[in-house]
Amino acid sequence: MRISWRVPAFVLFILLAPFLSRARSVPDGSDSAFTEVPELKEGFRLLYVQKYPEARERFSAWTAEHPDDPFGFVATAASYLFEEFYRQGVMTSDFFLDDKKFLRGIEGKPDAERMKNFRSELEQARKLSAARLAKDKKDAAALFSLTLAAGMESNAESILEKRHVEGLKRMKEANEHAKLLLAQRPDANDAWVAPGSADYIIGCLSGGARMVLWFGGIHGDKKLGMELVGKTADKGRYLEPFAKVLLALAARREKQDALAQKLLHELTEEFPDSPLFAAEYAKVMGRPIPTEMKPN
Repeated sequence: MRISWRVPAFVLFILLAPFLSRARSVPDGSDSAFTEVPELKEGFRLLYVQKYPEARERFSAWTAEHPDDPFGFVATAASYLFEEFYRQGVMTSDFFLDDKKFLRGIEGKPDAERMKNFRSELEQARKLSAARLAKDKKDAAALFSLTLAAGMESNAESILEKRHVEGLKRMKEANEHAKLLLAQRPDANDAWVAPGSADYIIGCLSGGARMVLWFGGIHGDKKLGMELVGKTADKGRYLEPFAKVLLALAARREKQDALAQKLLHELTEEFPDSPLFAAEYAKVMGRPIPTEMKPN
């Protein structure tokens, strides 16, 4: 049986940005996924102002000091994925509001070397996570890293490489890890963006496509999806800014411009050096775009 519909592009619950009201670092990096580490925080901030090579330098330096922690490799992988998204214009309303792109992925092909590096980092993160789970099957840091790794690969498969069935498999894998994580760490607010974005994306499919997924035990609800993504946007540690831009773009699709304006204004205030957020805020406000959306 051939499936005629395609898994849509935005299952983006994998990218990272820092947030904690009370910062505390862990010397051995063993709990880096659930605490604010200054070195990682700076790297994440660089991601959100589109300075990807500089972000990788921060992540690589931290990983060299914590080679057994999978989170550093996940962060480095995210820098490659975000850079390719930026080059392809994925994190924009121009992409998100275009059903052809949103449902099918980018036009053309991604940068081969960048994708090779992306998957190399994911492979290392998975190896380290598997080693931790072999010792403790409930290791929260490993589950968190596996959630992000599967989510990012789902994005790469669906959005960049247009391998939609493979993207769906990775989506399901990420959701499974997220559920296990949230069952024991309800304070892991970043994880809500995983089932939330999946719910929203699936809810955007045609009725026939949703029916096919329903028989496979996969359900979607746009409203619920936005509510769950909102939990990360409100209280996320690392994914708060990403959840905000994802929610803002979803709000634009749903013609909730007031919500989109609020979220994008907050992002421009927090990241004034980001041309991405500045451009999207200008668009939703109906103003001239101050900066062209081109990679550095």
